Amino acid sequence: MKLMRVGPIGQEKPGILDRDGKIRDLSAHVTDVGGSAISQEGLAKLASIDPASLPELAADRIGACVAGTGKFICIGLNYSDHAAESGMAVPPEPVIFMKATSALCGPNDDVLIPRGSEKTDWEVELGVVIGKTAKYVSEAEALDYVAGYCVSHDVSERAFQTERAGQWTKGKSCDTFGPIGPWLVTKDEVPDPQTLSMWLTVNGQKMQDGNSSTMVYGVAFLVSYLSQFMSLHPGDIISTGTPPGVGMGMKPPRYLKAGDVVELGIEGLGSQKQTFRADA
Repeated sequence: MKLMRVGPIGQEKPGILDRDGKIRDLSAHVTDVGGSAISQEGLAKLASIDPASLPELAADRIGACVAGTGKFICIGLNYSDHAAESGMAVPPEPVIFMKATSALCGPNDDVLIPRGSEKTDWEVELGVVIGKTAKYVSEAEALDYVAGYCVSHDVSERAFQTERAGQWTKGKSCDTFGPIGPWLVTKDEVPDPQTLSMWLTVNGQKMQDGNSSTMVYGVAFLVSYLSQFMSLHPGDIISTGTPPGVGMGMKPPRYLKAGDVVELGIEGLGSQKQTFRADA
């Protein structure tokens, strides 16, 4: 299934994409795409519904594809060739940092370049959405705790991230720096999350062209690893790292400016399109 949330900010309705690409309204069955609705039992109930029996939902705006996210966890330097272009070594264990949930936004919403930004950058990433509470789970059972996958854009401000004292979080958490969606694609439609091609363009120019097969640490390992340090809850998102081709790694580096248009996508998970503009 391809689940989504449609409507104005703060008023999104739950929807499902039918086989003809029409968005159908799930409001009579669930209050939102999140919580118990994305548990194994909740997803099984949704799968039993014939989307054609549901009313169509106008798609004036697509929101973030999951609601109730308590943690937005990111993995740094998880592609060896991206680590190399960043001038950093592949880490002996996953690099973990948090992105504020206030950064979450819809896949096609405008992205705001924050005040004082000099180096706003792009990163296409595979997002993993947790469907049930995971604590101390093994790698072998880790995918049982995953509801599905989505496109995640880990927008970054490199000067905030690496040139100012402290951790990476402040360069990752600016408002609108976390577009996710358009869909939460349930894991039955993604039999192997380690074979997905991904891409990103800036103003029509291809910048990133990678594949999740080149991750240093795969999805199952990451879910298990993170669950050793913190409980993962339904709606939590893990953004699993980016392939090479980010602006910071170019010679000379290239960064985003107001008016730039970024498009990105992942095989089977849909695509996003954002216009960047200066924050007021």
